[in-house]
Amino acid sequence: MSIILFLSGMIVLAFYIPEKIRGYTLKAAFLKTAVSMLFVAVAVTAFSSARIAPFVIMGLIFGLLGDIWLDLKYVFPSHDNTFTYAGFSVFGIGHILYVSGLLFQYGAGIYLFASFALAGISTALVSFLEKPMKLAYGKMKPIVLIYGFLLFSTVFVSGALLILHRAPALCMVFIGSALFAVSDLVLSGTYFGKGKDRPVDIICNYLTYYPGQFLIAYSLTLLK
Repeated sequence: MSIILFLSGMIVLAFYIPEKIRGYTLKAAFLKTAVSMLFVAVAVTAFSSARIAPFVIMGLIFGLLGDIWLDLKYVFPSHDNTFTYAGFSVFGIGHILYVSGLLFQYGAGIYLFASFALAGISTALVSFLEKPMKLAYGKMKPIVLIYGFLLFSTVFVSGALLILHRAPALCMVFIGSALFAVSDLVLSGTYFGKGKDRPVDIICNYLTYYPGQFLIAYSLTLLK
């Protein structure tokens, strides 16, 4: 069932991206919500009893909420910062849940220090490259950097655990979170830069974000 929902999500995504490129429409909003609901459904229908399962499912639900909040910024442009802040916040909570689930499932160790250190270095690099990349975070910079640290923590913690355990499920979480990070790097240009909301930017964003979330969701099928 999960694989059918996964493939269905990719099909709906193929319809959503062209609609999104044409502009913000009710149809685009519906398709986006449908794709997000499908990655939650993939995780739920995995019927996994693994300790990580409730954390992943809740993390994906927060991802769904983040998608909704970030879309509302286009519906109510006068409240752009409010909805952007809300979107970053719930996505950040999602990453806290992902990392917590990984630690509950696989245990903590000294590698965590290296993982969080690398996350901190990556976040510092994002801050340092703000001007070279012609971005302007403005008042959003604190939440951007906090979110960045949580995002990179998911990538490096799952990567460290993959090296230690070599589990297929961890491979999916690592690749999924890495795609998630690439998506957000593209999205930062769209939100905080100028001229970076071209069709190619939209395509790159969604072709990394949604497969990333679906891979994280599908990882539960390997942990019964």
